Amino acid sequence: MDRLEAGEAVRRAVRTQGRRWSELAELLGRSVVWTTSALLGQQPLGREQAELVAKELSLGQEVVEGLCLPPVRGAAAVDRSEPVVYRLEEVVQVYGSAVAELVAEEFGDGIMSAIDFEMDLRRESDPKGDRVVLTLSGKFLPYRVW
Repeated sequence: MDRLEAGEAVRRAVRTQGRRWSELAELLGRSVVWTTSALLGQQPLGREQAELVAKELSLGQEVVEGLCLPPVRGAAAVDRSEPVVYRLEEVVQVYGSAVAELVAEEFGDGIMSAIDFEMDLRRESDPKGDRVVLTLSGKFLPYRVW
């Protein structure tokens, strides 16, 4: 079983058992966004973490072994036709240039790290319909002149 197959086994178990990702985050002592990303195959997991989750979800040793493989990141790990993912790509297409320009204006020439990075998701009540609030927090990395 590869890393993405192990992630899919975890996803199926979460759904069929009526579990919540936040329960698994609490079990691992990590944020819910990081935990979900890790269990879907995009962050490194230690054997102890993989065994805790497998035990909690009654999954076999083959899932543990799959979860311990190196993470799979990027397009191979994402269904770009999934509506939420598609809309996030649309946000980057529409606002990406503006965000890059504003980062440069505020911080100077550089980038936001996706390695030293945290993300949070929360629900916000709104009379026009509940809102999804995403907070992205990445360390600023200035470009250096060599």
